[in-house]
Amino acid sequence: MSERPKPPNTRVLPEGTIEVAPRAIASLVAQAVSRTYGIVGMAPANLRDSFEQVLRKEDQHRGIGVQISREAITIDIYIVVAYGVRISEVAQQVISTVSYTLKQSLGLPVAGINVHVQGVRPQ
Repeated sequence: MSERPKPPNTRVLPEGTIEVAPRAIASLVAQAVSRTYGIVGMAPANLRDSFEQVLRKEDQHRGIGVQISREAITIDIYIVVAYGVRISEVAQQVISTVSYTLKQSLGLPVAGINVHVQGVRPQ
């Protein structure tokens, strides 16, 4: 009898099983992104919600997409950046911050972090 591999957001310990919900991962990522220099806020993941809209603090998880495969997690981040900053540097800093946060807080393997800049606004 072969045992099925567990998804990367699940840990099996002798005492029991720990599973981190995708929404919890999204909230953790949103907090890390909001602390990054050059970020005005999170944007909705889908364009139907309004292009260039900045999400309220309590809705920031909607700007994060979490895909869980068998081996690792892929994160899609939708942001609005401040006018006058280098977008590529802000995006790279977001990737570094999120990767560090997920490894330190949850120990989750991250396959990829995709940053989608939905708009530019004054801070």
